[in-house]
Amino acid sequence: MNFFEHQARAKRNSGRLVLLLGLAVISLVTLTSLTLMLLLQLFGEVPAYSAESRIGLDWSLIGIIATVVIAVVLLGSLYKSSQLSKGGKAVAERLGGRLINLAPQSPEERRVLNVVEEMAIASGTPVPPVYLLDDPGINAFAAGLTPQDAVIGITRGAIFLLSRDELQGVIAHEFSHIFHGDMRLNTRLVAVLHGILLLGLIGGELLDSSTNRSLRLSSSSDRNKSAGVFIAIGCALWVLGYAGTFFGNLIKAAVSRQREFLADAAAVQFTRNDQSIAGALKKIGGYAGGSQLQASHAAEFSHMYFGPGISLALGSLMATHPPLEERIRRVEPRWDGSFPQVVLPAEAYGKAQVSANWDAAISGLSAAPSYSPQAAEHAIAHIGEPQAAHLNAARNSLQRLAEPLTAAAHRSLDAQALVYGLLLSREEPQLSKQLELLRPRLNPDISQALQQLRGELSRLDADLRLPLLELAIPALKQLDRQQFTELKNNLVLLAQADQVVSLMEWSLFRILERSVQGPRPIDGQYRLSEMGAESAVLLSALAHAGHDDAKVAAQALAKACAALPFEPLTLAARSPELKSLDAALKRLSRLLPLQKPRLLKAMAICIAHDGRINAAEAELMRAVADTLDCPMPPLLSD
Repeated sequence: MNFFEHQARAKRNSGRLVLLLGLAVISLVTLTSLTLMLLLQLFGEVPAYSAESRIGLDWSLIGIIATVVIAVVLLGSLYKSSQLSKGGKAVAERLGGRLINLAPQSPEERRVLNVVEEMAIASGTPVPPVYLLDDPGINAFAAGLTPQDAVIGITRGAIFLLSRDELQGVIAHEFSHIFHGDMRLNTRLVAVLHGILLLGLIGGELLDSSTNRSLRLSSSSDRNKSAGVFIAIGCALWVLGYAGTFFGNLIKAAVSRQREFLADAAAVQFTRNDQSIAGALKKIGGYAGGSQLQASHAAEFSHMYFGPGISLALGSLMATHPPLEERIRRVEPRWDGSFPQVVLPAEAYGKAQVSANWDAAISGLSAAPSYSPQAAEHAIAHIGEPQAAHLNAARNSLQRLAEPLTAAAHRSLDAQALVYGLLLSREEPQLSKQLELLRPRLNPDISQALQQLRGELSRLDADLRLPLLELAIPALKQLDRQQFTELKNNLVLLAQADQVVSLMEWSLFRILERSVQGPRPIDGQYRLSEMGAESAVLLSALAHAGHDDAKVAAQALAKACAALPFEPLTLAARSPELKSLDAALKRLSRLLPLQKPRLLKAMAICIAHDGRINAAEAELMRAVADTLDCPMPPLLSD
């Protein structure tokens, strides 16, 4: 099953889950309304028989109660959704995580950061912020609504007890959750369950306050009766709210267990090393701390973790993860059943020692590669399912980046200078004009950093532009809204300095904007056959970008059209306006998941018409795929 099939299945599963939870809420509302109605009748607050009913129920009052209950559940869910709308950052901070992208404090923190960066570049997704949880247990999680606002969280126990290969397995497992839509599903579960739980919390508060109030009242029978009504209502809400939460958690656990098997299998496929994920799981089994988390809100996000984060009273019934032994045997059938004994070293909580060396040594620059048409087809075939070869390509890209550029990408101020530098021309007088426009608008520190980095940036190979930008994304996410708006305005100024915005300039700008601000989750609803005009705009832009001769560009478009389900498209006289391209891509991003592969194949045919794909075309292809929410891994050179 490929990425697009997983996306389609995730969409179907989301629909089924919504249906199940909807039925659970309807049942809860019905039971609550009837219970409260009967309690009010029992205490004589409403007549047992009304003019509207022959069966002793006041249906108008039941309707009012049902409306109030639905409003409570809905408002509780919306409140939690609003909290989580900030993306994975909200989850990481609620669990007490500390961002380490900008200031890793130990070699172990640098190592896990390097692993995450390799994985992100290999899979074609933005480098996520990485949060460290000060927990001795071995655990990790991915959280967020989209790949652009995802974060990775990992415990101190994991970074000190797991080897680099085992860390790769754990991080690959979490990236699988990002690829396959699990994060969005998990976030919806948290929100709905919070709404149901709110009924129980309100009931508990009402029960406590009414009990205390009844103890303070005089012996007046009316007052005691009133207190009794509230105690009964509070007790009913408490029981029903927590019963609803119980059954909601059963649904959550059942969904989560199946997704864990899928993520384990994807991790083995990504790393091509079954011992990476199996080794991490074995260490959890042999470690006294297991995968338990001590964070106060750990139970709220129990279905998001790599391993069980909390102890459960009902065992397998409420377990959000399959049994450890079963997960290990799925990836290592011949496992002998033994667990290694591991102990957290004392230095794990000692003073952090800052290391000047990254996990991967920086090697000399090599020439930018070129690619065959088959390389693009291979990359499309592995969207959302990168292979070990893509991981090696990502590691090679990181090694080719000069150390000053890598270091600058991890500092918010210098990261801004990097982005400006990526859009600077290498030709005079265009370069002088850009600098003349930019300098008066820059913070002096950013201007100085840009001056120091210009030399390295001018020697940067074209295929390293996108990896460098991706490395800088976590640092750029720390900018406030005003700072990021200023950055975008300055980038537009640079791109328009020559009165023409190139497709690559536009692509880098859109990737930056989407990765930092994060797109709203969009459900696919269109078929490719309905998108002829939008496809013509996109493919015309690619044909003109990859072929200077209009006749050759028209031939490239005609060849690409053969892979599409409509009549041959007409090539635009020149590259379409970027405003039109924006609108086209916005519509195309709403294609149904299984409709996107044909469009991507047509894009690859278009840019490969001349028989070779250069580095700039390869990165352009990946940039456009990113705007279509298709995380394409790097193309592999011959």
